Amino acid sequence: MTTETTPAAAPGIEAFTFGDPTPVLDGREVLDYLECWLNGRWYEPPMSLDGLAKSSRASVFLQSGLNFKRNLLARTFIPHKLLSRQAFEQFALDWLWCGNAYLEKRRNMLRQALGLQPTLAKYMRRGVDLETYYQVRGWKDEHEFDAGSICHLREADINQEIYGLPEWLSALQSALLNESATLFRRKYYNNGSHAGFILYMTDTAQNETDVGALRTALKSAKGPGNFRNLFMYAPGGKKDGIQLIPVSEVAAKDEFGSIKNISRDDMLAALRIPPQLMGIVPVNAGGFGSIKEAAEVWAVNELEPLQARLSQVNEWLGEEVVRFKPFEVSPTS
Repeated sequence: MTTETTPAAAPGIEAFTFGDPTPVLDGREVLDYLECWLNGRWYEPPMSLDGLAKSSRASVFLQSGLNFKRNLLARTFIPHKLLSRQAFEQFALDWLWCGNAYLEKRRNMLRQALGLQPTLAKYMRRGVDLETYYQVRGWKDEHEFDAGSICHLREADINQEIYGLPEWLSALQSALLNESATLFRRKYYNNGSHAGFILYMTDTAQNETDVGALRTALKSAKGPGNFRNLFMYAPGGKKDGIQLIPVSEVAAKDEFGSIKNISRDDMLAALRIPPQLMGIVPVNAGGFGSIKEAAEVWAVNELEPLQARLSQVNEWLGEEVVRFKPFEVSPTS
């Protein structure tokens, strides 16, 4: 019995192209999603506050810049009997990271103010009447505040008037790029490919015994005995009979330093903080200039406007609770 087989047709050439790369967090779509959805009782924020909170920790420069502004505000803040320094720090940090800050006025039985307590902006929602506020921590985990007990400060936005958005939102993609570069380099070092190589041997003068001994020596060069020296003796071998090809030189051209520096500069520009105030080491011979002068200019252009915005609480309360002392740079010896 014979079986006939039909020869398979020779595969032809097929040409196709991929579409443009689409990131999971596309910058244009993220910034266009700025409408506040109404669920019947309160408005949802225009962006995921949970994702925004995680993104604020994506880069050391972004988180350090936000904490730097918070520290300078806390340094110049004058505590009040209704607003402690600790409460003000939380209030200022919420304003900086998400563009919204809330203070709850606690009252006694006579409806007099006992104190101002910050409520976490991540969980605050504004009611349909824009006067009622809710704290929503999860499904059926909600609290409705008394009418008129919440002071809401918001960073002005061009698309909606319900919630604020942070000033550093334009640097979100740079922060994520900085994080991705760091994670890539960390994985690159963890997998050990930075120390790998290919030993390419074409010399016919070697016998199998020598090749086996070299293979055994290479296999044992790991763990406690890694980075040991190897000696190879090839009598009568050719010039290029043995070649060492580092794997890292081929696969690790990721421009790590350039990505980190460019994304860092984007974040500093969005935060508007001079690099010398962030503790960044200059790479040029001239440096960044006088730290004292940079701090004084930054205080006038950035710190004082922040203080003025946070002082809006006084208009709502009818009492000067948020007060600041002048910013002064300590003289250097």
